[in-house]
Amino acid sequence: MVLSVKGLRIPVITAQEMRQVDRLMVEKYGIQLLQMMENAGRNLAELSRGLLGNSVLDKHVIVAAGKGNNGGGGMVAARHLYNWGARVTIVLESEGLSGVPTLQWKVLKALPVEKQTGEEALQSLSGSKADLVIDALIGYGLSGKPRGLTARMIEKINTLSVPVVSLDVPSGLDATTGEIHDPCIRATATMTLALPKTGLVKPEARNVVGALYLADISVPDVVYREMGLRISPIFIHDTLIRIEEA
Repeated sequence: MVLSVKGLRIPVITAQEMRQVDRLMVEKYGIQLLQMMENAGRNLAELSRGLLGNSVLDKHVIVAAGKGNNGGGGMVAARHLYNWGARVTIVLESEGLSGVPTLQWKVLKALPVEKQTGEEALQSLSGSKADLVIDALIGYGLSGKPRGLTARMIEKINTLSVPVVSLDVPSGLDATTGEIHDPCIRATATMTLALPKTGLVKPEARNVVGALYLADISVPDVVYREMGLRISPIFIHDTLIRIEEA
């Protein structure tokens, strides 16, 4: 399947193909996860700022972050939004992190942003009066329906009458098949990374994906060529673009 974006033709890939992109980036071309995560989080913060009228000054943004790399991207966005004048609350499923997300959490812990974990995070969502919520709970690696505290956080976010921006895939949506698990974030907008995922453009997924955006995380064209994909430059004018179905 191919999407059309202002005359460009952009392939749509599965979660497994995205794993291959990530693997080639790191193992063959030396572009590390920390770099990709920074690009993703910065673009996520930019999109959030746009949705809040191009200024986040004194706006309250809640970032709901999971334990994996998706959560790490959300933490990067939280840092940028704080730097730009937002009042940021980070609600973290658990401090049981590993790898690069641990580095992002360490940075946030040193900053004067509100931080809640576990059950306290859930309670923080319950009493929220945010201007926007960022969903960075689960990425394209979802396997089966969300469970435990993550599921409860998704359910709570869905009760809030504020815009919700999902990173890469709404938490609870299968990135490949488009199956909507119970529960699943109902996003106002979704910012997917590198290339769109097949599940995001399934007709049944539209109600949970919202407006779909594509963000640059600096994938070289040689990575796609190695995978048999022929892609012209996508991010000619901006690192964040609205995409439309062909």
